[in-house]
Amino acid sequence: MASAFGHAVLAATIGVNFSKKFYGWKFWLLGAICTILPDTDVISFKFGIPYESFWGHRGFSHSLLFAAIVGFVIVLIFYRKHLNSVESIGYFLFFTSCTASHSILDAMTTGGLGVAFFSPWDNTRYFFPWRPIKVSPIGISNFFSEWGKNVLLSEFIWIGLPSLVYISVMRLVKSRLKS
Repeated sequence: MASAFGHAVLAATIGVNFSKKFYGWKFWLLGAICTILPDTDVISFKFGIPYESFWGHRGFSHSLLFAAIVGFVIVLIFYRKHLNSVESIGYFLFFTSCTASHSILDAMTTGGLGVAFFSPWDNTRYFFPWRPIKVSPIGISNFFSEWGKNVLLSEFIWIGLPSLVYISVMRLVKSRLKS
């Protein structure tokens, strides 16, 4: 898996695509939470659930269906007043994209068993052919090590820099469109 830091950077990257009328502390915080939420499945290890299980790490909670469910529930709970408006679609797309981005990054890491994108219909675990992101250790204490340092460097190169370029280009495009 990529680290929580790498995942949270994507919330900001995805968020720049939306109008400023969506922006607010709740928008950004919930977006960051959505990028990290799929990894709550690591609790399954405490219950003896095998990694490769439907409920195991990178199983159902990393699926596109799970991302859509999370997007819908977030809008239902936190943006209820927008349910009958076009904005609800924007919020749904943002939170679904943030959640799904987690699985996309995980499929680009150097470790693990892959991601069950299509669960529950297909529980096959997939990786992308190009996997430049170093897999993050599970557990906070394991992160403060040489391995954790290498993960952060890898994420800076493969997530941070492309995100900065994308955000800069989007801001430039938006400013040009306003002119």
